[in-house]
Parts: sequence; structure tokens; C-alpha cells
Amino acid sequence: MNGIRIIGLDPSLVACGWGVIEMEGTKLRHIAHGVIRPNSKAELSDRLKAIFEAITRIIEMHGPHEASVELAFMKNNADSALKLGQARAACLLAASLSGLAIGEYSARSVKKSVVGTGKADKHQVAHMMKVLMPGCGVKAGDAADALAIAICHGHRVNAAGSLYRRSA
Repeated sequence: MNGIRIIGLDPSLVACGWGVIEMEGTKLRHIAHGVIRPNSKAELSDRLKAIFEAITRIIEMHGPHEASVELAFMKNNADSALKLGQARAACLLAASLSGLAIGEYSARSVKKSVVGTGKADKHQVAHMMKVLMPGCGVKAGDAADALAIAICHGHRVNAAGSLYRRSA
């Protein structure tokens, strides 16, 4: 397949999910996925550095053309939202410094894009990843969400054209 390669990122300071897909038209191919788990006892700055460095290595290894990152949402705890925003910044910076165009998507729009409803749970998202990319072996959680974020971006690319700006 010679389509567009997309990395999806599900930011978190605890378990930052990532997934790389290749999309050509409506055809999807799973490339890789995983979870970055910084040391939970480390200082915030060290955790952010670990996320940034890991994403940079993943981008170098898998060569995506574009990136997609989940938007932060605010529930009840402003401190948690602020920390999530900092994790998002590490993801955005790694992708941007790697020359990738970046799309940002709400959790609701990602779920609607891959499951058909914005209120889908993590198990439904993971199930759809297995349906859309048989053999990917992803479990419910952050990596499945990251793959879904990449697919959501791929749908946008198909509808509106690539954001791709890095030289091929």
C-alpha cells in the first residue's frame, strides 16, 4: 500500500497511547501501536520529556506523514485538565518538530468516526479496531484509542485532502 501514513496520539501522563496506520482511499493497514508509560514517580518535567522523546523515536521509526492528537476535555478537576494539556503539548511538539501536519479531534468525534456513536466505550472502540484492521491485536485502552484517532484523521484526509507538508 502506498497511502498516507498517520500516527494517532492519545495524550496522557500515565499511559500515552500511540498507533500508526496507513490509509489509501478507504483501505486501512495497521502498522504498529503501543503505550508510553513514563515513570509515575518522576517529576512532571521528566515525564513530559519521556513522552516527547518516545514519540520522536516512534515517528523516526515508522515515518508517518501526518499526526492526529485527541483534544483535551475538562471534567471536574482543573488540575487534571492542566496536566493533560501538558501531555498534549509534548505530543504536539514532537509531531510538529518532526515536520508533520497535525489534526486535532475531540473524543466524541473520534468515537463517532469509527463506531458510529460519540458515546461509545473503550471496548466498542477496540472491537472496531479489530474489525477494521484484522490481526492488529489491540486491546481496549489507550493504544486502541490512538489507532481510532489516526483513522478519524484518515477519514478527514479522504474527505478534504491531505494536510501533508513534509517532503516525501
